[in-house]
Amino acid sequence: MPIVVRIDVELAKRKMSVGEFAERVGLTPANVAVLKNGRAKAVRFSTLEAMCRVLDCQPGDLLEWVADEEEER
Repeated sequence: MPIVVRIDVELAKRKMSVGEFAERVGLTPANVAVLKNGRAKAVRFSTLEAMCRVLDCQPGDLLEWVADEEEER
């Protein structure tokens, strides 16, 4: 999948646990894990907004597009 989720990087920068992050955003730790591991198929804008608010960052800090190997050929 060409969209890479970088929540773990932002959490590490802030020394914030997944549990604290989940609670402050209003998600379960299991749903945060789904996002972190790139298994999510969609993210609501309201959830993305809450994550950015809690981490004081921009959406581009959490999501990155990376070209597939097939696209680079």
